[in-house]
Amino acid sequence: MSIGGRGALRRMVVLALLWGSGFLWIKLALNNGLTPLQITFARSALGAAVLLGLAWSARQRLPRDRTTWCHLVVAAFFCNALPFFLFSLGEKTVDSGLAGVLNATTPLWSLLIGIGVGAERGLGPVRLGGLLLGFAGTLLIFAPWHAAGLLSWGTLALLGAAASYAVAFAYMARTLTGRGTAPIALAAAQLLTATALSALALPAGGMALPELNPRGVIAVVLLGILSTGFTFYLSYRLIADEGATSAATVGYLLPVVSVALGAIVLGEQIGLRVIAGMVVVFVGVAMTRRQQPPPSVSKDTATPGTHAAATSNATAG
Repeated sequence: MSIGGRGALRRMVVLALLWGSGFLWIKLALNNGLTPLQITFARSALGAAVLLGLAWSARQRLPRDRTTWCHLVVAAFFCNALPFFLFSLGEKTVDSGLAGVLNATTPLWSLLIGIGVGAERGLGPVRLGGLLLGFAGTLLIFAPWHAAGLLSWGTLALLGAAASYAVAFAYMARTLTGRGTAPIALAAAQLLTATALSALALPAGGMALPELNPRGVIAVVLLGILSTGFTFYLSYRLIADEGATSAATVGYLLPVVSVALGAIVLGEQIGLRVIAGMVVVFVGVAMTRRQQPPPSVSKDTATPGTHAAATSNATAG
């Protein structure tokens, strides 16, 4: 393996650990006096501070046109403020490991939304089977046919968070991609907007001062700085260095990290049925990421633009 390959692998491992540990920090913050709205505001603000510092050091300027900021309001709501709140709300009753597993359903929601809005064409039997298999795995995890099934308002909130991410990704791809703003500055602006949105929501239930203790403070600080701010930055670095496909594979590691940390730190237990459901979800997601082969193009007519389009389609997801 080349030095560059080792560097990319290290970044993937670090990104998976930082991102996957976020579910643990949320649970610890909840267990130590913070409310879901307070966690949402704190992680958005701390993440924005990290990215603003990185953007300033890289001499990247925040967007200045009104259109971009209007799009950022929508993106920040669906990609940050709403899912951050729903994950915190869901983890009030659901283990952190299971929250990480449910986060892995985001690609399934993305494909379903793409089909609904007509943006997903050429859906073959493999990808359709993967979509159905993925949601079957989710149903296996919940086991609503059992009296002790996991289906509850907490798990519904977690599924809503994953679906919200999917809505955000579709919207951001249509409105914010290619607008000319440097990526770190754009991410900083988005988290800054999410901070403002969550601040507006604080009076609805998060203004009471929590009984903070060092463990809760440390958890929310790590959540905001490492699992929010630096994960955005490392994601952009990985995409720039290795491409979107390599970056997307990190998503498969997040549930493993969240389940392992939940078991080691919090003593959470996940039964064989949940593990089986997680495997089924992974297989389904992998099947939905399979793209149809592009139409054959002769060497005489192939152009760099054609190759770029094919590469873009292959790495989208």
